[in-house]
Parts: sequence; C-alpha cells; structure tokens
Amino acid sequence: MRDILIIMAKRKIMIVDDEESLIALLTAILEEEGYEVIPAINGEEALEKLKTVKPDLMLLDMMMPGMSGRETCENIRKNPKTENLKIAFVTVAKFSEAGKGKLDSMKVSDYITKPFDNDDLLKRIKKIIG
Repeated sequence: MRDILIIMAKRKIMIVDDEESLIALLTAILEEEGYEVIPAINGEEALEKLKTVKPDLMLLDMMMPGMSGRETCENIRKNPKTENLKIAFVTVAKFSEAGKGKLDSMKVSDYITKPFDNDDLLKRIKKIIG
C-alpha cells in the first residue's frame, strides 16, 4: 500500500484593527498555532482584501476610525460572496443583553474583550473554526 500524505490547508484568519501593535501580537499568537494571518488596518482595507481572499474567520475591532467594525460587518453581510463569513469582534466594549442580541442579529460568532487571555482567545477561535 502506498502511503498517502494529506497536506491540510492552513486555516486563514483576517485581523482587522487600527492598532498595528495588536495586529502584530495576534499574528504572533495565531501563527504559532499554525493559522495563516491576513492583516488589515481598517474596514475599507478588509473589504478590499475580501475580494481576493477567503478567510475562515475575521477578528474585527469594533471601534476604528472611518468605517467602524459594525459598519464593516454590515457590508460583509450585504455581499452574497461574504455574507456567511464567520466574524468575532475583538473589542474593549462590554455588551449588555440588548447589545448581545444585536450581535446575534448581525450573525457575529463571538466577541472577545480586550485585553484578552491568549489561551481563552485560542479556545474561542477553535470553537468557531476548529
């Protein structure tokens, strides 16, 4: 019998945040775990990159100058090619029950509060995309 080597494609995670230091930190954590990272410094750049790449998950900052995370998410949901993209907000905001309901209506998979615990972050990502 021949040995068959199956090479699994790396899971892709797009990080959208206006803080370059946070992108660098998340990139280091995620690449160490074997994920491929696609950085974007704002919502506009993220939407542009989504025309050519298909991430398994987007970690999206809620509060950014220009297009907010919420607006970015709304644009993603309007596009048939990206409407089912898994999105988790990474934010300093704390959500009320009403706010959590709004996230559900936006089909947001999770929200992770800053500052985050690295192990908790990875556990949540694995729960969303494996």
